[in-house]
Amino acid sequence: MRVQFIGATRTTTGSTYLFEVNGDKILLECGLYQGRREETIERNRKFPFDPSQISAVIISHAHIDHCGNLPNLCRQGFRGNVYCTFATRDLAAIMLADSAHIQQYDADYVSRKRARKGLKPVEALYSVKDAEQAVSQFVAVNYNRPMLIAKGITLTFKDAGHILGSAQVIFDVQEKDRHFRYLFSGDIGRGGHEILRDPEPVEDVDFLQIESTYGGREHGDRLHAKDELAQELQGTLEQGGKVIIPAFSVGRTQLIVYTLHQLTLEGVIPKVPIYVDSPLSVNATEIFRLHPECFNTHIYQFLHEKANPFGMANLTYIRLVEHSRKLNELKDAAIIISASGMCEAGRIRHHLKNNIGKPENMILFVGYCAKNTLGSKIMNGNKSINIFGEPVDVKAKVTTVDAFSGHADRKELSRYVRNLSGRLTKVAVVHGEEEQSLLFSETLRSLLPGAEVTVPERLETLEF
Repeated sequence: MRVQFIGATRTTTGSTYLFEVNGDKILLECGLYQGRREETIERNRKFPFDPSQISAVIISHAHIDHCGNLPNLCRQGFRGNVYCTFATRDLAAIMLADSAHIQQYDADYVSRKRARKGLKPVEALYSVKDAEQAVSQFVAVNYNRPMLIAKGITLTFKDAGHILGSAQVIFDVQEKDRHFRYLFSGDIGRGGHEILRDPEPVEDVDFLQIESTYGGREHGDRLHAKDELAQELQGTLEQGGKVIIPAFSVGRTQLIVYTLHQLTLEGVIPKVPIYVDSPLSVNATEIFRLHPECFNTHIYQFLHEKANPFGMANLTYIRLVEHSRKLNELKDAAIIISASGMCEAGRIRHHLKNNIGKPENMILFVGYCAKNTLGSKIMNGNKSINIFGEPVDVKAKVTTVDAFSGHADRKELSRYVRNLSGRLTKVAVVHGEEEQSLLFSETLRSLLPGAEVTVPERLETLEF
């Protein structure tokens, strides 16, 4: 079996891995790359393989950096099945359509600006029709239900505890007279999540491909996350400022809303208007309520015995653009949660443009931002940033509460590995900035002294 590491190698975005087994080509993940503009456009538009030759695609979860380039793959000729869990299918259906809308909107916006300068228009990466075609090829499979997907390859999903429907991907491979188990961790949750179940342990693993987003770091204590969030919010809200929270529509938004619900009920923060300004977030929250099979016991009971954990009197979900624009007229304290979490697309950029230049406001990050994204530039303390091609001064307070991260840190990833069983003779470390991946590879060499640990370069091919 050969594996080519195409994306999320020594970086965290654009997860894409090409498997060649028994004459079939299987694509694991098909994510959008986010980074420098020109490099992003080039990587996302062009695949280093022929999409029409791919037999099947497996998606670990619905985040755009893992499934967001599927419409482009289908546009270029892929016609096979896309395997994922039921919740991932439902979330990806709305996320891919939203991604297509955002790309078209942004392309139109930039094209109008270019037209005024006499420049050619830009083209969106894919259309809503392409997104619909991709979704029509989805085949949903429950956790722990083995399925033969190609000659000699049986697929099984295990809960990864990262977002709703997220999965570890198991390939049980029969290759001539060899039989082995290849495990892709997907994005691994931290455990002890307010909403989701813990990652499931996997048995009899021979080869491991593991994420390393926080492989060299340790998060703040999740037990103190709510208190830390409250402490950051109180000052700004009491002084009448606005808090802008860039958050991924799936997973982070629901967790933040649930936490704000608790803080408001407890009277810890002022009862100010809270807005979730993202059609995708609104739709995703509805899908959360449709998949209680992914919830832990506590949230399941809260949903059925108490109230909607994702709703309260001072919370407004916004779908329409005209309602979103009205948020610019707010004079008093408010919290605005908007996508995307890395500030690379969607309405969050408009909220940043309108609020980041005012010192009474705060930009609060609650998740990871990949290198070279707009979010990372703000987090790293840049005093001036470009939004829609125009410079904007950063005067608002910028802060981060990373205890809400959906990714396991060094200790939690190490615990995950210790809970695996099997021979584990080879390990490939992916989905982390180079420093994080290299640091975690050293940790793994200590944990697995008999294993060969590799941090693949982009487009590198390994044999297993």
